[in-house]
Amino acid sequence: MPTKLKTDPKPIAGSQQRAPWINRLSGTTKIVILLGLSAIGMVSYDTRYLVLLTAFAFIFYAAARLKWRQVRGLVYAIIGFTLLNLVLVYVFSPHYGAEIYGSSHVLFGSGFFVVTTEELFYLLNMTLKYIFIVPLILAFLYTTDPSELAAGMNRIKIPYKICYAVELSLRYIPDFMREFKQISLAQQARGLEISKKAGIWQRVKGSSQILLPLVFSSLDRIEVTTRAMRLRRFGTQKKRTWYMSHPLAKLDYGLIFFTVVLIVLGIALFQVNGGRYYNPFN
Repeated sequence: MPTKLKTDPKPIAGSQQRAPWINRLSGTTKIVILLGLSAIGMVSYDTRYLVLLTAFAFIFYAAARLKWRQVRGLVYAIIGFTLLNLVLVYVFSPHYGAEIYGSSHVLFGSGFFVVTTEELFYLLNMTLKYIFIVPLILAFLYTTDPSELAAGMNRIKIPYKICYAVELSLRYIPDFMREFKQISLAQQARGLEISKKAGIWQRVKGSSQILLPLVFSSLDRIEVTTRAMRLRRFGTQKKRTWYMSHPLAKLDYGLIFFTVVLIVLGIALFQVNGGRYYNPFN
């Protein structure tokens, strides 16, 4: 007698989990947060305020639930650029911190390349700017659909032609990376060694040979897209509707209000500090 199979009425694990709150935000909200906090964060040199922005940025990044392999390459590149920038700032102007804060407390060294507490404090503030902006941008890029981004940009009165240009650029990045990998594998099949086994100079030289066919392929894709958009009379109207546009929810209004509060706080600190710089040496 055949045994009757029992079906499991339980749902698949994780199917009832709610999406992270950052994914429920409107594109407009994300743009306001990114542009608003980036602007005030780049202008301010108040260490206390930058620490506050950094804490908010890491909360924003944690909500995105990104995996390390997704952002590893970009993070390494940014760290390298940041270290190079800090070294060059010190090499070209080791006394700039002392000029800003109006005092000089020498830690070690002599002559032109002397290390002062003021210079290290200034470099610390510059580092905090990078630390706060990087997770904010990563969370923004990996959780925002290009169409949603374009709709959000248009809602804050950015011309829709510019919005479409940004959207198409973001959509072509995965295709660009995929085609680069395909051309690279084809070149390696023909004997061009650009894998990790090759030296750095050989890999750079081999990668440069991939750029030419990649550029021509991208130009062909741009031409096809341009013709398709012209045939559909793109740009003939002053306004357009957006498929990915949706009204702001309570969460959107709450975060926009919180962003405005942070911006007002940053501006108020300019008055308290008598300028952009917080001076603990007075």
